[in-house]
Amino acid sequence: MSSYHQENPTLDLSVVVPIYNERENAAPLADDIVKAVEPTSKSFEVVLVNDGSNDGTDTVLDEIAQKHPQVKVIHFAGNRGQTIAIAAGMYYSAGKVLVTMDGDRQNDPTDIPALLERLEQGFDCVSGWRRDRQDTGPRRFVSQVANKIVRKVTGVPVHDLGCTLKAYTRKALDPTELFGEMHRFLAVYVLARGGKISEMVVKHHPRTAGTSKYGMSRTARVMADILLIRILHKYRTRPSHMFAKVAQYMFLGAVVFGAISAFNVLRTGMLSAGSTSFLVAVILSATAVNILVAGLVAELVMRARHALSGQHPWSIDRIVGGNESAES
Repeated sequence: MSSYHQENPTLDLSVVVPIYNERENAAPLADDIVKAVEPTSKSFEVVLVNDGSNDGTDTVLDEIAQKHPQVKVIHFAGNRGQTIAIAAGMYYSAGKVLVTMDGDRQNDPTDIPALLERLEQGFDCVSGWRRDRQDTGPRRFVSQVANKIVRKVTGVPVHDLGCTLKAYTRKALDPTELFGEMHRFLAVYVLARGGKISEMVVKHHPRTAGTSKYGMSRTARVMADILLIRILHKYRTRPSHMFAKVAQYMFLGAVVFGAISAFNVLRTGMLSAGSTSFLVAVILSATAVNILVAGLVAELVMRARHALSGQHPWSIDRIVGGNESAES
């Protein structure tokens, strides 16, 4: 079970939107979300997380909070990234169901009611699939390759992990576990916690205002994230096992080179004949020991992290709207 700031949700739905330098998009997006959700007759809030914007978006967001009583704005003290913004929005939300979406208006709020209907069929997460994605060819290609790799290594039955438009039950995720740039892989977290996942085709619009925060320069980070998510998916609660597996291969290599060294000495009768193989065997053995120690340290760090409470990777400047008071 997750430990949220709001342990007893008082609303049916929270729509969480991370926003960074979207001055032109923020107001029409908030209007669209309210218009899309109001007909469902659900009690709801819109949590807009200002991730340290420096283009005047903060002023626009405060005006939105004054216009819409359903809107709560969380202003970060600095830029912390999309994953942390989503995590903070979830943490300070009050909905039994959480919907996340981007702040650039490429996701369509009119898809939210359908996501909620699918979620009510017994799923913990319904992930949007931008099947007709309105982005450049290179971005679509990198995304397709990355999604195929992640499906292969994790078994998550989702075509478009990078789509931010998703619906979750409150128990599906623990926002205090989200770090780095793992917002692309939240469905993997849900699966790792034993949740049931579904997928639904959603609309996707071309960006009409503002500047994209993504580019081909992020490709290397995406590949690194894929490696990390493989580790987290399989070894997140037992990191020492991953290090032990690597150390095992190191030890096997040391045995092989040790045997080669011994064979060369016996064959030639000269100690120098096996010196190179012996040196490699010693290096591999020493490396294996270091890796085992690193694994034990990682295990201790992981356990200490779970033993701590109240530690969050965000710093809040102020909260506007809703029923929250400003915190730091």
